[in-house]
Amino acid sequence: MTQDTDVVVIGMGPGGEQVAGRLAESGLRVTGVEAELVGGECPYWGCVPSKMMIRAANLLAEARRIPGVAGHAEVTPDWAPVAARIRAEATDDWNDQVAVDRFTAKGGHLVRGRGRLTGPGRVSVNGETYQARRGVVIATGTRSWAPPIPGLEAVPYWTNRDAVAAKEPPGSLLVLGGGAIGLELAQAFARFGTQVTVVEALDQVLPLEEPESGELIADVLRAEGLVVRTGARAASVRHDGTTFTLTLDGGEELTAQHLLVATGRRPELSGLGLDTVGLDPAARALEVDEHMRAAPALWGVGDVTGRGAFTHVAMYQAEIAVRSVLDQEGPAADYRALPRVTFTDPEVASVGLSEAQARERGLRVRTGIARVPSSARGWIHKAGNEGLVKVVEDADRGILVGATAAGPAGGEVLYGLAVAIQARVPVDPLRHMIYAYPTFHRAVEDALAQLR
Repeated sequence: MTQDTDVVVIGMGPGGEQVAGRLAESGLRVTGVEAELVGGECPYWGCVPSKMMIRAANLLAEARRIPGVAGHAEVTPDWAPVAARIRAEATDDWNDQVAVDRFTAKGGHLVRGRGRLTGPGRVSVNGETYQARRGVVIATGTRSWAPPIPGLEAVPYWTNRDAVAAKEPPGSLLVLGGGAIGLELAQAFARFGTQVTVVEALDQVLPLEEPESGELIADVLRAEGLVVRTGARAASVRHDGTTFTLTLDGGEELTAQHLLVATGRRPELSGLGLDTVGLDPAARALEVDEHMRAAPALWGVGDVTGRGAFTHVAMYQAEIAVRSVLDQEGPAADYRALPRVTFTDPEVASVGLSEAQARERGLRVRTGIARVPSSARGWIHKAGNEGLVKVVEDADRGILVGATAAGPAGGEVLYGLAVAIQARVPVDPLRHMIYAYPTFHRAVEDALAQLR
């Protein structure tokens, strides 16, 4: 059977749900297709529950910082309220009925299953075909990716989903991958008593960030008792029923009760039928233009586009796609001030280009760095005041093209820097504006003064 509709949205994660809901509210007949949970990775296994874990872990850390500042404190970690809160947020053990009702209340029609293009505007789901008059939006996100390490495919390793769903912290944990997800979960579990070892193949943790940020976080984690191994490549993995053994190049063996693989996420395009509309199903990501078009009457939003695996990017792209589907005018996509935050403690927030990326683009670069502990607010804050602000200037244009704010509330401090980069505010006026005292963001003024 073939059913007519106006738009089919394949994948109802944050971006897909936003597109589907907004188009349904506009009066279009919208068919949303989802094989798992409406809402996607973020509310059930990603952004939201992981930050609940981090919030709980940070409270423990703050209590442990009381001695020498405010008296004495005894801290007894208890994972039970963390697990209970996550399950409550995920609506009774990962039930998406609230999200489904939210979509259908706007007039949308939900189909459970995996959608596949069978031609322009045609999507097959569970043997039925939906013909979309206006077109199709692909928002299928990404999936956890595991490297081809001998033995890994045969062992019961954790992904972020398993870590978030844990009802108690493991006694020991190997974390393969020192990126944002790996470090956030590693630090959270460690603060609840887990013995954690982080193994990163590259020479720094948070390899996408400035080297100063990677060094800062590695030092903090080691001071908290985590083992952090950089430049360490896994050669093989085995599991004897109770213990994981990770063998590194060179023969060294690391063991733990659980193994968390946090080596990144990748889109899966092979099952989407992209070849039926003239696109490459073997591509690394779905290439879209500045209005989210991948082909005539076909749009893509979110992680599947390879523009940054962040909910805020998916939501940003969703609004652009909605305007494009409705033939409305509006700004095209602009990623020069794309922000990201790693919610370790301290937070590592960055926007725009790193120093290395700016130099690779041939820019004449000047940088400035200010250390948070040397600022007035950092000195006042004392315990847990690790951090830095780094700014990257295009010296020829006299504007910032990148910045990092690492430290307490680093993600909040980043906002002003993101505005400066987005609006191309000249550096000279930034140097001479008034910065409230004593604040963490006042370190921005110090970093600008250090531009060299």
